Amino acid sequence: MIIYNVTINIDESVHDDWLQWMKEKHIPDMLATKKFNAAKMCKIMVEEDMGGITYSVQYATKDKKTLDLYYKEDAAIMRSKGLKLFADKFVAFRTELEIISEQVS
Repeated sequence: MIIYNVTINIDESVHDDWLQWMKEKHIPDMLATKKFNAAKMCKIMVEEDMGGITYSVQYATKDKKTLDLYYKEDAAIMRSKGLKLFADKFVAFRTELEIISEQVS
């Protein structure tokens, strides 16, 4: 399994609108691409020197091939929606994580 992780620092002036949009629109739209089978949104519990509030949004997909298909078919559209709404009010970076082991107690 692959985790597509998006780390986002959002300006406090648009935080509430952004958070609502993420939970009610963006994350459901990401899952609707059928490229991801789960999503988890986490608030990062560190105060940033640059201000803002930071989140990690983790989308689970079955393999790298499916993630590459997302990049090819959906990524530009999905990213443009956030840029249109929140333009210069956030910074984001993306990482790909391969799950090697998972344990639950």
